[in-house]
Amino acid sequence: MRNLLVTGGAGFIGAHCIKLFLKKYPDYYIVNLDKLTYAARISFALQERPNYYFVEGDITNFALVLSLFQKFNFDAVIHFAAESHVDRSIIDPHLFIKTNIEGTGLLLHAAYSHWFKGPSQPRKLNHRFVYVSTDEVYGALDDHNKPFTESDPLAPTNPYSASKAAGECLVRCYTHTYGLDTVITRSTNNYGRHQYPEKLMPMVLENALQQKPIPLHGDGSSIRDWLHVEDHCRAIDCIFHKGESGASYNIGANQERTNLEIASMICEILDRLKLLSGKSYTSFIHFIAERIGQDRRYALDCTRVKETLGWQPSIPLQAGIEHLVRSRIEEDASYRDTL
Repeated sequence: MRNLLVTGGAGFIGAHCIKLFLKKYPDYYIVNLDKLTYAARISFALQERPNYYFVEGDITNFALVLSLFQKFNFDAVIHFAAESHVDRSIIDPHLFIKTNIEGTGLLLHAAYSHWFKGPSQPRKLNHRFVYVSTDEVYGALDDHNKPFTESDPLAPTNPYSASKAAGECLVRCYTHTYGLDTVITRSTNNYGRHQYPEKLMPMVLENALQQKPIPLHGDGSSIRDWLHVEDHCRAIDCIFHKGESGASYNIGANQERTNLEIASMICEILDRLKLLSGKSYTSFIHFIAERIGQDRRYALDCTRVKETLGWQPSIPLQAGIEHLVRSRIEEDASYRDTL
């Protein structure tokens, strides 16, 4: 039995990761600590399983976090909990500083305080802290630039990515200074079922189905690499169990598309399903002012995780989006007969 603390496990990626771990490792006991913010999956958080326990709480509450370590004697932490939407970070950077920097620091210190009796004590085995970061910590690329490798410097350009990069610095500090066993993951844009509709794909899909305008920043030419959330969670599983202590791992799918291409792909799938007569869903796409501080392109070189740990993405982008669209339609009784 391993006792595992997952923070932010009611969020999009965290919930999918817990689902994977509960199925694959029935001998693990998983405690999900989540604040239940606007983007949480409440239905997942409240499910009852013999090896799963949910705690509603904030990672910035040090007394609560430390009490959970004492109660459950965690062997490891996978730290998802974060404010993650760039637009929101531009409006309210302080919230991102508090959760993503202060919260990460307090969580690290709770783990250290529980796993180590003091700085002179030997390093503890089988205790691991995984910090789930983002490709945005590297900053932006131009079209002709090679994808970032793990050895490239961090150069974040917005409050969200800066707060995640600061969290990474704290993680490295606890490895170098205190001997904590840590691993950092940096993934590209995720997509999949049950994602909050402020993100691009669910926003496009929901607006299209409601026949509302689909707003894209600028001319829609910003480029992102798109990774299915299930592939991401399989990578985290691999890195959690086999990753090198103190290392960072890029996780991506090598599926770069512009925002306009993604929106058009979703609309074209809906068009093929003939849900709307007389016009194409692409007619709802329109362009709005460019977001301040917008990064042109993100892309990662994922050679390390592929060659050293044997992970590979398995879900092609077109197939993943097709499944996303059809799954969403199946959830809506008014569309089921069209499939």
